Amino acid sequence: MSLTNDERNALVSFRIQKAKDTLKEAEGIATLGYWNAVANRLYYACYYITSALLVKNNYAAQTHKGVIHLLGMHFIKTGIVPNSAGKLYTKLFELRQTGDYDDMSNLAEDIVKPMIVEAQNYLDVISALIVD
Repeated sequence: MSLTNDERNALVSFRIQKAKDTLKEAEGIATLGYWNAVANRLYYACYYITSALLVKNNYAAQTHKGVIHLLGMHFIKTGIVPNSAGKLYTKLFELRQTGDYDDMSNLAEDIVKPMIVEAQNYLDVISALIVD
């Protein structure tokens, strides 16, 4: 990804805001009890903040699994991001896949609802690494 510093900073800021907005969407949808949709929005909130971290550090992924791989290789294995955060991100990816693509599957409130707070914590951890 060949970006100027201004373009990079603008993209990072955009993705941070998108992550925050998407987390709010998850919270709103949770009040309606649509847990597949909540899992989707939680995953995407974490995806947007993770992609902001990658862009900030000049890494580019072409796929969702690529984002997971780059996060693991450059931030989790190096100890910059806690292993628990990586596990959460991977779990949300799996839940989104299940909720979005598996026929006859409905995610349960007791699995998804606690992840709202965990996703907020994830956003906080990753945001702290992005801010100079």
